[in-house]
Amino acid sequence: MKTPTTPAPDQVKISRALLSVSDKSGLIELGQALASWGVELISTGGTAKALREAGLDVKDVSDITGFPEMMDGRVKTLHPMVHGGLLSVRDDPEHARAMADHGIGGIDLVVVNLYPFAQTVAKGAGRDEIIENIDIGGPSMVRSAAKNHAYVTIATDPADYAEIIATGGTTDFAMRKRFAAKAFGATAAYDGMISSWFAEVDQGETLPATLSIPVRLAETLRYGENPHQQAALYLPFGGAARGIAQATQVQGKELSYNNYNDADAALELVSEFRDGPPTVVIVKHANPCGVASADTLIEAYEAALACDSVSAFGGIIAVNRPLDGKTAEAISGIFTEVVAAPDADDDAKAVFAKKKNLRLLLTGELPDPARGGMTVKSIAGGMLLQSRDNGRITRDQLKVVTKREPTAQELEDCLFAWTVAKHVKSNAIVYAKGGSTAGVGAGQMNRLESARIAAWKAKDAADKAGWSQPRTIGSAVASDAFFPFADGLLAAVEAGATAVIQPGGSIRDAEVIAAADEAGLAMVFTGMRHFRH
Repeated sequence: MKTPTTPAPDQVKISRALLSVSDKSGLIELGQALASWGVELISTGGTAKALREAGLDVKDVSDITGFPEMMDGRVKTLHPMVHGGLLSVRDDPEHARAMADHGIGGIDLVVVNLYPFAQTVAKGAGRDEIIENIDIGGPSMVRSAAKNHAYVTIATDPADYAEIIATGGTTDFAMRKRFAAKAFGATAAYDGMISSWFAEVDQGETLPATLSIPVRLAETLRYGENPHQQAALYLPFGGAARGIAQATQVQGKELSYNNYNDADAALELVSEFRDGPPTVVIVKHANPCGVASADTLIEAYEAALACDSVSAFGGIIAVNRPLDGKTAEAISGIFTEVVAAPDADDDAKAVFAKKKNLRLLLTGELPDPARGGMTVKSIAGGMLLQSRDNGRITRDQLKVVTKREPTAQELEDCLFAWTVAKHVKSNAIVYAKGGSTAGVGAGQMNRLESARIAAWKAKDAADKAGWSQPRTIGSAVASDAFFPFADGLLAAVEAGATAVIQPGGSIRDAEVIAAADEAGLAMVFTGMRHFRH
């Protein structure tokens, strides 16, 4: 393996440049700057055409290689006259002699961005078109130039053209190193997108032998969960994804790591109701503390807030309808960190404009709760990958296991509570009544404590509101996993629940069913659990 005989030069004058881009943004301005410095321009196909139409003198790559583009453009830059000019160690005598013997000229700047593979996939193109948009020559040139960054500047992003123009035609080593690192990141992401498409789409592999997760830096955040942690937001390539990361921020401070995490939890839950009545979700520390559906958004907000107004302070709110001024006024009544909505009218925006620190996010169409995809969690020494919990149940999938069947209202409350419980950290217990949560117990080490905490929260809410009794009286209760003992169910009975929805599957199901029958409860099994750790 040959290595440079002297340290890399700090300053390298650009005398010869090769440009071959799919994205023509900024191309002409860059070409004009290069031409003004007397740089020889070499180009291919559409790039050469665009430069010539701008009045610039350009040599075709085929003039350099002595070979025409062939095989529908699949072969045009894969040639020693190109890669020799990119990879040669300029101050190595043997390399210099080889260049002289074969008439290879050095190339000092390479400007390449790759075939639009991700965009081709995103627009729903057929397999043949997708395959043709796998770039071969482009990544090869990028890698050659980036490897030889001691002498060659590589630009893969139109956003960097201005920096090249600002050099006046001479680049320093620090810049070339930085651009090389970015270039290898670009080719790695590009290969990752191709690998992912082959594995997931073309081959139908859910858990491929090699996992690539191509994402790009969108924003560096102030810090992570805590001030001593670093954090950033990354986005997938291609632009097809929709979620909290793609929301438009209308106003407010920059979003923090915790803001993104909590807002995502709120949006995912409210999306479960995207085809339902007006619904409001209030989240605190990634757990819902109040959820309600009603005839209007303002009524839904008031019912959600009533569930746990203490926890709602400093919380995150998500709604499934465009936000109106009246609801915005109500939300402004307490300190709220983030509000996420599909849209907001002018009245709502005007109300929130008075709250300078409140972040208003407009998401457009809500995500599909039934969509596929994977979730990733890092652990010491590795990572865990699983498919999204997009499991949903319908009424006809429920199995009544008690002597008494649930009434129509109890069944509605069961399904509402079950939907919310899916988004509560396990162990999860949710009481619901009349389309809103009455009490939420989250993240306890045993189910009995979750049931008791949810009931206590409901009583506390009733006391604060001056109600005669907590809303758990006559409610339905959902458990995200089976009751391993009857004690958790009996705590729900004590709280006043009259119907239960749970997965079933415990070795003590018979004991739990008997306890429900003795208490006069109606209970249904889902056959599906929703652990959320």
